[in-house]
Amino acid sequence: GLTCSNGQFPEPVTAFKVKFAAEQISFYVSSNGNDIGLPALAEDTVKKLGRIGAYTHELGRYWCYRLLKEQPLLLRAMARRYPHIVIDEAQDIGSVHQAILELLISAGISVSLIGDVNQSIYEFAGADGSFLRDYSSREGVETCVISKNRRSIPKIVAVASSLSGREDTAERIPKRESHGAYFLGYGKGEEAKLIEAFQLAIAKEELDVSRSAVVCRGAPLAEKLAGKKTGIGKGATARMIVASLRRDRDGDYGAAFEAMAGALVMLLDDPPQNFVSQIMDSSRHSGIVELRRLIWQFVRNSETGLPSAALKGAAEWHPLALARVKNLVQIVERDFGLKPADKLGNKITKTGLTDEPLLPPSDLAEEGSPKTVIRIDTVHKVKGESLDALLYITTNAHVEGLLAGTGEEIGRIGYVAATRAQDLFWLGVPAKNLDDLRPKLLAHGFQEVGRG
Repeated sequence: GLTCSNGQFPEPVTAFKVKFAAEQISFYVSSNGNDIGLPALAEDTVKKLGRIGAYTHELGRYWCYRLLKEQPLLLRAMARRYPHIVIDEAQDIGSVHQAILELLISAGISVSLIGDVNQSIYEFAGADGSFLRDYSSREGVETCVISKNRRSIPKIVAVASSLSGREDTAERIPKRESHGAYFLGYGKGEEAKLIEAFQLAIAKEELDVSRSAVVCRGAPLAEKLAGKKTGIGKGATARMIVASLRRDRDGDYGAAFEAMAGALVMLLDDPPQNFVSQIMDSSRHSGIVELRRLIWQFVRNSETGLPSAALKGAAEWHPLALARVKNLVQIVERDFGLKPADKLGNKITKTGLTDEPLLPPSDLAEEGSPKTVIRIDTVHKVKGESLDALLYITTNAHVEGLLAGTGEEIGRIGYVAATRAQDLFWLGVPAKNLDDLRPKLLAHGFQEVGRG
């Protein structure tokens, strides 16, 4: 409940981020990709939270810095206990991490950094790779260049090296001559066809679809392609539909549970603040644990609880969902004292539903096991992984950024995508831009799908 005004409206302390510059601490929030600075009063809000022993993940770093800075005895104890610290993925060190590390270094701790500046893709979180890039120029620091790639085959390593200006060599021997780095065009609205073609290529190249992925730069497109945003229904109904789809199409009971918890909270009158988060936290007190168990039972049983996604939306799924969720809310009121919202039926509307099944039979998971579908995610989510095959679906700006090298974050995101693939990398390029981009892509070592 603690807030601080950004000059126009209050910002919750849970959204505060910390920035260090020249040993000066400042607080800000992020909105639509922009950082909004908060006044000095923000620190008073943080201290109010700290007085009760509470902090967010972000603010935990702030208190860590304060503690080491203001308690020299503790800093010396840390230096004795941990004389040498090795940090992997060091390109992701942000200003707060750096401030803490500088204190530890000043106390005599030796720090070794391992990372790749070209993979610095968390600039939005204050990590631009500068600490890793500049560290080698410090007195007493030795540099060892790691240039032997044990993940990808030579064709993919050659493309990645061309894009980044590196001179890496590949250790792996390709299993098939046809493995490598490719590009192909796709038209507007043809993403599904592109993904289908990629899956056929994975099968043809005898690679493992469960160890492969389709990635995009942004979460909205990834969620749309993965079917996580259904666009079906309104309000609580929409969340229940998501729960049905995540259970029956994806075999993801955890995501189904979270969606159903959100729907239930929407059907309560004046629920506790952040109640969905409380329900999702399995360490909560016994009352919450019993409520979690009730929701799990509802989600898992399509016969008496959340209806099957194979049913017709308006004619079959909705009547069952309406009756069963009303019963669920009554149990919640009886056993947990949480009152239902007024006019409950109006909140479980069938607006937007048709008499088509929520999920066509061909898309349903097979009986007894989840259907094997290719993973669709963001580049940030696959960072650090090794995948058999990867498709990076781009816009023209993303491809241009990739081809421009790793000087800007948009290029580094493309580089990270390219370097995740072990055997097969596909780059999906907007067809309308393909004629202009083809010579540049070929120059970097890409091959075009369907052309020798």
